[in-house]
Amino acid sequence: MSQRTERRGIHVDQSDLLCKKGCGYYGNAAWQGLCSKCWREEYQRVRQKQIQDDWALAEKLQREEEAAAYASSHSAHSQSTAAQHASVGHFSKFEEKKTNEKTRKVTTVKKFFSPSSRTTSKKEIQEVKAPSPSISRHASFDTDQVSKEFVDFLKNLHKPGRETYKQCRAFLLNMSSKKVCCPPETITVSISYQNKETFLFRQDLGADELSECVQDFYQNLADRLISHFKGSSESVEQVMDQVEKYIMTRLYKSVFCPETTDDEKKDLATQDRIRALHWVTIQMLCVSMEEDIPEVSENVVKAITDIIEMDSKRVPRDKLACITRCSKHIFSAIRITKNEPASADDFLPALIYIVLKANPPRLQSNIQYITRFCNPSRLMTGEDGYYFTNLCCAVAFIEKLNAQSLNLSPEEFERFMSGQTSPQFSSSDSDWPCSESGLGTTVTNPVLVQLNHNLELLTGLCTRQEAVMEAAQSLQADLLTWSDSVQQEVHNILEKYPLEIISKVSAIDANTDNDNLPSPIKPQVFAD
Repeated sequence: MSQRTERRGIHVDQSDLLCKKGCGYYGNAAWQGLCSKCWREEYQRVRQKQIQDDWALAEKLQREEEAAAYASSHSAHSQSTAAQHASVGHFSKFEEKKTNEKTRKVTTVKKFFSPSSRTTSKKEIQEVKAPSPSISRHASFDTDQVSKEFVDFLKNLHKPGRETYKQCRAFLLNMSSKKVCCPPETITVSISYQNKETFLFRQDLGADELSECVQDFYQNLADRLISHFKGSSESVEQVMDQVEKYIMTRLYKSVFCPETTDDEKKDLATQDRIRALHWVTIQMLCVSMEEDIPEVSENVVKAITDIIEMDSKRVPRDKLACITRCSKHIFSAIRITKNEPASADDFLPALIYIVLKANPPRLQSNIQYITRFCNPSRLMTGEDGYYFTNLCCAVAFIEKLNAQSLNLSPEEFERFMSGQTSPQFSSSDSDWPCSESGLGTTVTNPVLVQLNHNLELLTGLCTRQEAVMEAAQSLQADLLTWSDSVQQEVHNILEKYPLEIISKVSAIDANTDNDNLPSPIKPQVFAD
């Protein structure tokens, strides 16, 4: 019993957030606990090993086939010259076939960059220089505004700005083309920026290949900017932030939640999981926040708003800014509750609670988008990288949350998950009690309390509305009755006292005997 009532809380050692290689940067679950730098090195090492294994296998197969062909040709040495020529021809075709097969395997492993042995035609060069119809078609006010701001920013850099814009534009043209051969002077996507070779770029790439392409472009451009700014990391970061905003605003529709991944499936699974955990309370997670305090409640609402707003942003840096603002509101809520600075142990449970309460849309897609296309320096260090790593840990915790994580029995956990019952917590202290009786006064879940309160308000409003409707119908009936009664009363009066109209005759009209009237008086004139 004592074991079940023990508060465990959620604790993550800060060392668990760092890269497993021990480089000191923040790791990421999507990179198997490595930072972006170590992950890229590991990815390159594995890819190079795969290339070498494929070459070794192809050479081994070729040697075996050559030995078999040599033995066959040696045993048939006594045959005619025509037959020998036919055998040699067959072996040549076989050797050519094996060579093509070997080249195809290596090209597949190299994925999207491979040197081209032919000369680029003028028509293909014109295709590279021509504006992409897909980019023009999907251009919107936001992208145009970002492009204008990007150009205005680069004008202050003069020559480095012009070179940066040229490289970014060529990169966008390559990304918007399904299959384009680029001349050496426009290559900005290649891994090594070779000057004398032509590269083949393929658009039909997976999410990892697209991410590697963008990250290679970031790295190569940053290396060039460092030489331009003579090692000024602050200036390089400012330019790279603008480059990321310009590039990813235009590529957002193509690379966010691509069809080649299962990001959408993971989004739906995460949303269903969070909906199923709607019953998890703040006491279960041992969160150091009192939502009854107005300032704390306000910060919680702001944190939820910020993490939901993350989905509306296009640039990875802007999505990270939403996560950072959400985290700062959480720290403020904890600080107000505890009247002291919040610790990292207090932050992660609170972040898990905010994620459960917000259920952000397309959470997995946004995390993967930031992981794949954000400037790696932001994810490796700084507060943005720290908060993002904690968000990844919170999502991973939600996916693996079980009865033991919340100090519940498996039976209780299953009942809560199935909706058969709702959890209860102690109102006198913050410890999470068991479901047995006699563990103290318990009250209903605050969410259910608020729900019942709202239902009572709605019931009262319905009762008042019914009373108003009855009074209105009664008034309408009274008005109809009053009108009928007035008409009846008027009718009765008219019947009782009928109206008689008596004609009036004037005194002059009444005297009709005009013969007895004297003659009219005539004026008389008297002489002086």
